[in-house]
Amino acid sequence: MLSGVLLCGTAAAQQRGGTLTVGLSYDIDTLNVYSTGYLGDVQATVVEGLLAPDKNANYVPVLATAVPTLKNGGIKLSADGKKMTITYKLRRDVKWSDGKPFTSADVKFTWEAIKNPKFTAESKDGSDDIESITTPDAYTAVVNYKRVAPDYASTLFTFGIFPKHALEGKDLNTDVYNEKPLGTGPFKVKEFRRGQYVIVERNPYYWRKDSKGVQLPYLDQIVFKIIPDSNTLVTQLKSGEIQMTSSVPYAQVTQLDAVPGMNIVKNNVLSWQHLDFNFKGPASLRDLNVRQAFAYAINKSAISKALGGYPVPLDTVVVPVFAASNKNVPKYPYDPAKARALLDAAGYKPGPDGIRAKNGERLSYKILVQAGRANDELAQQVIIGSLKAVGIELVPDNKTGVAFREARYKGGYDVFYSGWITSADPVYSVFFKTGGVNNGQGFSNARIDALLDRAENTLDPDIQKKALMDFQVELMRQLPTIPVTSNLSVIAVTDKLGNFVPNPTNMTNFVDTSRWYLKK
Repeated sequence: MLSGVLLCGTAAAQQRGGTLTVGLSYDIDTLNVYSTGYLGDVQATVVEGLLAPDKNANYVPVLATAVPTLKNGGIKLSADGKKMTITYKLRRDVKWSDGKPFTSADVKFTWEAIKNPKFTAESKDGSDDIESITTPDAYTAVVNYKRVAPDYASTLFTFGIFPKHALEGKDLNTDVYNEKPLGTGPFKVKEFRRGQYVIVERNPYYWRKDSKGVQLPYLDQIVFKIIPDSNTLVTQLKSGEIQMTSSVPYAQVTQLDAVPGMNIVKNNVLSWQHLDFNFKGPASLRDLNVRQAFAYAINKSAISKALGGYPVPLDTVVVPVFAASNKNVPKYPYDPAKARALLDAAGYKPGPDGIRAKNGERLSYKILVQAGRANDELAQQVIIGSLKAVGIELVPDNKTGVAFREARYKGGYDVFYSGWITSADPVYSVFFKTGGVNNGQGFSNARIDALLDRAENTLDPDIQKKALMDFQVELMRQLPTIPVTSNLSVIAVTDKLGNFVPNPTNMTNFVDTSRWYLKK
């Protein structure tokens, strides 16, 4: 009754309540943000970290009261400059969605739970970098690092905090938390039907209030419908069955733009499309001549054109928004004649069907993309045509759901076309360092390992930039991956949704949903 009185004002009354229905283009494997192999759209509405990236990819405090830096004293280096300590001051007014208080004990428990070798997390980034955590009081966490970790904000404590009181002594691989996580975010999980939907509802204990003192969030519920097929996704947008999706196929932007009450938002994301080679697969893919032939044969401009000109051809994995993006890497412009010459010189001769072979091995490969993603499937067809023209056969082997995730992480492919999206301070070792969590292709190179170590163990921006510039040159020499295009995310959203601001990072567009509201 009290909240009803507080909401009597006209503006507030128009903002409070309602259900937003969102279409997700992928199946959900788990709601544990540290275990999922996909972006944590749903999880971001439920689970909060100490920090989060904003719309400009700058870190802002969430459960912490400030972003630690050298300048404000939140970060301190050891006397020899080889280690660092970060002190987080925590908010005092935060509760978990079951009403229990959030404290520094939860921060320490999160680290202990994630680094536990029994927990098979998708990513444990940052957990091994920490030597110890002390909690001098309930609202202070002192994190002692084994090294200088410039990526501290994009790893462990930004993605989310675990509730110690609910998970201590539990098996995180099998606990109900994976289907119904307990968080401090604006929403809590009401229902999760695998392969169908997730419903999140207002968290009655959420700590944020608006400028008038009204407790957030404004929305009653968000329903996330799982719709892996792009055509079905677009059909439901047109019919009004869903009111938002973050993955509109480029080819259907124009027709959705004409739908009354629908806004099209173009979001420049920290993402790029790539074609990866499986170094654990066919022997010919370990031949640099073959990989270079792929690179010269792929017509990136044709892919861009086929996708409406939205993605832009790219020559390096560090997208141009970053100062460390290197324009002077080895380049492989579209040149099918050069691709054929490379294969000829390496001894790969065309057979009766036009497909090249050497020592009995045909240059015929399975190419994996995520089934149902219209943009990727269209690009896949362009790539298949380009490679066929130089005597290389690619056979689609598309998967969805858990099967796609398993193939991606374990190298269940010959070549793989997809996109990576990074944090505001990217950690490229997860993709390209020996044993990197996203290095399913099994690529390993000592020089690249050393350059990434140098870039990811310093707070000196000049040293970091130089190492990343050199890393890109070496990566394009070795060519384990072909950067194809930068990415533009096209979001379709009802014009009734207020306060929506897209986010360019891997924390997703749902990293701050508390102020979203539906206009009456």
